[in-house]
Amino acid sequence: MADTPHILVTGSSRGIGAAIIQRLAPQARIVGHASRESDSAIGADFSQPGAATALWQAALARLDGRIDVLINNAGVFEAAPIDLPDDEWLGQWERTMRINLTASAELCRLAVSHFGERGGRIVNVASRAAYRGDSPAHWHYAASKAGMVAMTKSIARGYAARGILAFAVCPGFTMTGMAEDYLASRGGDKLLADIPLGRVADPAEVAETVAFLSLAAPPSMTGAVLDVNGASYVR
Repeated sequence: MADTPHILVTGSSRGIGAAIIQRLAPQARIVGHASRESDSAIGADFSQPGAATALWQAALARLDGRIDVLINNAGVFEAAPIDLPDDEWLGQWERTMRINLTASAELCRLAVSHFGERGGRIVNVASRAAYRGDSPAHWHYAASKAGMVAMTKSIARGYAARGILAFAVCPGFTMTGMAEDYLASRGGDKLLADIPLGRVADPAEVAETVAFLSLAAPPSMTGAVLDVNGASYVR
């Protein structure tokens, strides 16, 4: 990897993504992403076809034509109870898969092609739900994150010989705005009782894990999936 790595981070406007930017900024040139354009991030609405490709091209332009590390962190966590009308349930399922998985896959494809034979790194932020599942209203979320894990392992196996390394991180509850709302709606104390550590993760803890995989993890770790869940689910 180059002395100063060039990094694209999706979903960087708040929570885990913002913590990743803060953690990596002293060591890398970083381009962030949000659903809407801002001074600090390229805007791209992943629910729309073509948005991931447009983001990649814009990030390349800002990073002088070179990206060394792709961090896929963007995602949505929106309920889809099974008693919704058919078209609404299906629409919510397809929106979640489009944003959480398909856009990440598009960026991974572009990254693998861009890395060529010089190598590079991909870090996909998945979820504990990939292994443990989620609530009855969030089948689609769990499925999208399980897809990210399987995709990560496939990339690691398929391109290790070219120096392309792929990793995934599976946080449990993390104290972002999204997690705070969910904890409150589901009875915070009861959910916390299911976490042996006694608290949810701080975004900085997930960011530290992502930074290690992005910059320092040895190549033989490619394909690894690291849990950050306070021992609420151990494999």
